[in-house]
Amino acid sequence: MNYRNGEIIMQIHELVIEMKLLERRLTLYEEKYGILSEDFYKALVSGKLERYDAYDETRADFSRWKGIYETWLRRKETYTQQIQQQGLVATLRIQPVY
Repeated sequence: MNYRNGEIIMQIHELVIEMKLLERRLTLYEEKYGILSEDFYKALVSGKLERYDAYDETRADFSRWKGIYETWLRRKETYTQQIQQQGLVATLRIQPVY
């Protein structure tokens, strides 16, 4: 990780690893509720899932799911920006670091 103006800047390979971890967590909710995260998020922010607010479990799940998905979206946006700035070929790692 690097720092710019006191802000943590993740390297592309760090973003990929974190996005994959987030995707694993999203998959648990997708399998539980039977829809993809993108569709869930669109329905949630448009108010189509309000009737589920009455149920504690779904309210808690939906809150966590939304937070994980929003974090994934931010990481994806950062990844896309960095790939565009640095170029794919310059970014490509031949040997992964684990």
